[in-house]
Amino acid sequence: MRSNERMGLARWAMAALAGVALAACGGGSSRPSNDLPQGIKEISATVYPATVAGTGATAQTQDLLTGGIGKTGLGAAAAPAYADPANPTAAELRRNALYSNYRGILDPMPGGGYGLLYGPNVTADGRVTAGEGLIPGREYVAVLDDGSGRKQTVIAVQVPDSFSASNPCIVLGASSGSRGVYGAIGTAGEWGLKKGCAVALTDAGKGVGLHNLADDTVNKIDGTRATRTAAGALGFFAAALSDAARAAYDAAFPNRIAIKHAHSQQNPEKDWGSDTLAAGRYALYVLNARYGTVANPVPFTKANTLVIAGSASNGGAASLRAAEQDGDGLIDGVVASEPVTEMPATAGYGIRFGGASVTGYGRTLAEYTTWGNIYQPCAALASAAALTEVSYYNFIGLAGMTARATARCDGLAAKGLVSGATTAERAADALAKLRAYGWTEDNDTMHNAHYGLGNGPILSAMYPMAYGRFGADANLCNTSFAAASPLTGDVAAAAPAALAQSFATANGTANGAPATVIYNDSQGGAKAWQFAVSASTGVADFGLDNALCQHALVSGRNPVTGAALTAASTPTKADSDKVRAGIAEVLHSANLRGKPAIIVAGRSDALVPVNNNARAYAALNRTIEGAASKLRYIEVVNGQHFDAFLPLPGFDTRFVPLHPYFNQAMDAMWAHLKSGAQLPASQVVRTTPRGGAPGAAPAITAANVPPFVATPAAADQIGFSGTSITVPR
Repeated sequence: MRSNERMGLARWAMAALAGVALAACGGGSSRPSNDLPQGIKEISATVYPATVAGTGATAQTQDLLTGGIGKTGLGAAAAPAYADPANPTAAELRRNALYSNYRGILDPMPGGGYGLLYGPNVTADGRVTAGEGLIPGREYVAVLDDGSGRKQTVIAVQVPDSFSASNPCIVLGASSGSRGVYGAIGTAGEWGLKKGCAVALTDAGKGVGLHNLADDTVNKIDGTRATRTAAGALGFFAAALSDAARAAYDAAFPNRIAIKHAHSQQNPEKDWGSDTLAAGRYALYVLNARYGTVANPVPFTKANTLVIAGSASNGGAASLRAAEQDGDGLIDGVVASEPVTEMPATAGYGIRFGGASVTGYGRTLAEYTTWGNIYQPCAALASAAALTEVSYYNFIGLAGMTARATARCDGLAAKGLVSGATTAERAADALAKLRAYGWTEDNDTMHNAHYGLGNGPILSAMYPMAYGRFGADANLCNTSFAAASPLTGDVAAAAPAALAQSFATANGTANGAPATVIYNDSQGGAKAWQFAVSASTGVADFGLDNALCQHALVSGRNPVTGAALTAASTPTKADSDKVRAGIAEVLHSANLRGKPAIIVAGRSDALVPVNNNARAYAALNRTIEGAASKLRYIEVVNGQHFDAFLPLPGFDTRFVPLHPYFNQAMDAMWAHLKSGAQLPASQVVRTTPRGGAPGAAPAITAANVPPFVATPAAADQIGFSGTSITVPR
């Protein structure tokens, strides 16, 4: 079969399942049958032989890991070109989605370790080869739905040709962030495929679902676009609006775009764990469909197939939640890198760092994200927060960002939310408020970048919408999403080519490809968040009013007065109640049921601060499971959340990649499960940044990222004192 040939589902089902179907015959035989898991709808099965298929202009290579472009293509600065940029094919979109998702998570530069410490050309045992690292095999795409036709969680099970039926293994890879089904291709995907495991990727209810309300076009499951009507059951996401309601909203708020993660009205985060488990069950089904026989229709079960759930960020959280919810014993081990753990409480456990008790910890994503969205712009002006190598307010190409941050400080002072007579004093106080809320001094220089590149405004807009199950027309806190002029911030129609290519270029958020966060109530007309003028201040201050509203939704109180929200307040108590009810649905239990697990986190992570996440989770797990806990915690000094930031000036000199530690943790879990090797002790890993000139740091070596060890030195050991985790400075 050619690399891009897709079999009809009926023909594939007959070919793959013929032997298994016969198992049901035989006059009441008790032989097990291979049943499609409930809620799963199969979409396609495709062979990717990793060899050139087709001729002339249609010639194309595809594989499971790189989309046919190999180590060289993934490392190239430019994505592969489309034959027709306005009408990319599903195969082209898949190829480019693999390119962008791999690079969106990892540092693709040779100086940062790509091609040396990790990458398609590095074998499972760490040997660096001169090859391209293409991995042939088959990919099975399916959709998990709850019967509403709106959930549409996509699962892609990749079975490499190197899969061994006598040594079966599955790696579960939930996507990081809000990314689509290939969001974990560079983490769980690459590691698992190199090991010869089947890899079950899932978007966990997120993904690139952009409904352009102006022309009623949507992404289909395969990434191509069509009108909502033409897409039909293969539409990935459409806002729950009638044609009349959509037209009326578009007339009042032209060119808006609905985003699946924010507007699906499913609160997808509550299902991240169950979606990951469903991907594992579907993977077993696929393997049995392919390798089962009449004599043995179900050769693979949870009892004889090694299953590791491993991913990063939101995917790491999904892996932990899957283990917490795994009452059937499907998962054997978990690896979670920088997981977004939603802590259910702050009482009953504690954190001690450098011998001192930490006071701010264990807050949920919604709490600290919306809090940071208020204070980060001002705090980024503090001297302690300066990333002196480059100003990210200027790096993103918007004049006046520093002036707007200064205006944010002024607005906070006028409302009594920071103290100080000067901008420097106000910025220092804002930074202190962030530290008190869970961030640390190790996060100080990251606030500039995280706000300047939009993480605070994006997440603060999206997550309350998702938690409260608000529709696309709700304009929660006067916020919506649309394309915008980079020069003025005015709402604009999304470019057709940008929409056409969005499956490959967008990451499931309002990151500007093509939609960004719009504040509808900005004085002078709706503006992108960078340009917003607050009604209460009358100046461009990144929309302080909107930021305050978003945190009020989460806390249930007016951030300025402290008063509880009411039916007449903005926002209303009813809206806040919806948001807080949704948050309650996503909380972790921290009970891993005795499963072995490794959490890896960077001490400098300012997006997912360790006090609110990794440290807090490890502490609570210990109070629940006690000495029987098999959770290990690895904290990496000089590690931060985005390895993809590392090529940027200042990041290259100050920080190290976390990805090598994810791979090492997966190796350690494999060795533990396969041969009974001891899990590493919880520990701090002390790395050495590359240093040198910003933007031109010397090439990384293994000495910069020393491995964690089975038994760390006493000064590096993470332990427990009573109910508190103890982390050495």
